[in-house]
Amino acid sequence: MANKKLITVFGATGNQGGSVVQTFLHDAKLKNEWSVRGVTRDVSKDSSKKLAAQGVDVVSADLDDKASIVKALKGSYAVFAVTNYWEKMDDKLEIQQGKNLADAAKEADVKLLIWSSLYNVNKLSKGALPHVYHFDSKATVEEYIRELGIPAAFFMPGFYMSNLPGANFRKSPGGDGNTWTLGLPFPGKTQIPMYHPADTGKYVKAMVLNRDAVLGKRFLAATAYMTADEIVAGFQELFPAAASSAGYFEVPKDAFFAALKGAGMPDFGAEELYENMRLMSDFGYYGGDSLDWTHGFVEDPLTTWKEYAQTAPAFAELK
Repeated sequence: MANKKLITVFGATGNQGGSVVQTFLHDAKLKNEWSVRGVTRDVSKDSSKKLAAQGVDVVSADLDDKASIVKALKGSYAVFAVTNYWEKMDDKLEIQQGKNLADAAKEADVKLLIWSSLYNVNKLSKGALPHVYHFDSKATVEEYIRELGIPAAFFMPGFYMSNLPGANFRKSPGGDGNTWTLGLPFPGKTQIPMYHPADTGKYVKAMVLNRDAVLGKRFLAATAYMTADEIVAGFQELFPAAASSAGYFEVPKDAFFAALKGAGMPDFGAEELYENMRLMSDFGYYGGDSLDWTHGFVEDPLTTWKEYAQTAPAFAELK
C-alpha cells in the first residue's frame, strides 16, 4: 500500500471527478498501482460517505482557501482538478479558484496536474464570441498553469450528451403527441463533439499511463464528432416506433433565449449559452481539431450516442 501512487480528485462526488474515482478504484491496470483521495466540501454528506466506504480517502477542502488545498494535496503524485462555473456563474471567482489549485499543486510538488480546461472562445473567434465565460475562465487558468511551469496536461471535455435528451431533444406538444424533435440554434450539419462524463476516467487513465507523452498537451474528450442530423438518425435507428416523426429543428435565437429565460437563466447566461452554440457552428467547438491524437491513447471503449440514448430517462418510454 505504501508504494502506491496517490491521485487526488477534486469534484469527487460530481460527474467528471466521480468517474475518475471509480476508474482508479476498479480498473485492472490502476487499482493495484494507485490509491485515491477524493476532495469534497462536505465529508459528512451521503455521497462522501459512500466513497469512503469504497476505500477512498475523503478529505475536505475549500477552493477559496489555498491552504486547505495544499493540505489536501499532500503526498499526491497526480491531481485531477475541476471547477464548477455554473454554481455561482462568476468567471472571476472560477479563475481565482483555478489559480489557487495551480499554486497549491506547485507547492505540493505534484508530478502531473490534470486541469479540466476548455478553449479560449474570445481568442478563437477573434472577439466575435466574447461572452462564453465558462470556457474563457478555464482557458485563463490553463495559461496560468503553463506560466507556472507545473507538469500538467489539459483535459478538454466535449459537448455533454446528457444536454440533449429532455432539454433539447424531446416530445413536441400538439400533433399526435408522439413527435420527437431535436432543437438547437445552429444548422443541422454542425459538428458536435459528443462526450459522456462517465467516460472521464477512461481519458484520465490514458493520461496518467502516458504521462510523458501528454505533458503540456490538450486531451480532447469526445467519442466522435456528430451532426445534429446524425444524432436524430441514431435516435431513429434506436427507436423505430418514433422514427417517422423524429426530426431536427434549428431554433431561432429569440426562441432559444425565451426558453432559457423561462427556465430562470439570467440574460447574460442566455447570451453565454447562445454563443457557446454558435461556437460549434461558426468556429468549431475545438476549433476544428481532430480527435485522433487523443483516441490513440485511450484503450477503453468510449460511450456512443446510441449507447447513451438507451439509458436516457427522457427516452425511457420508447423502450
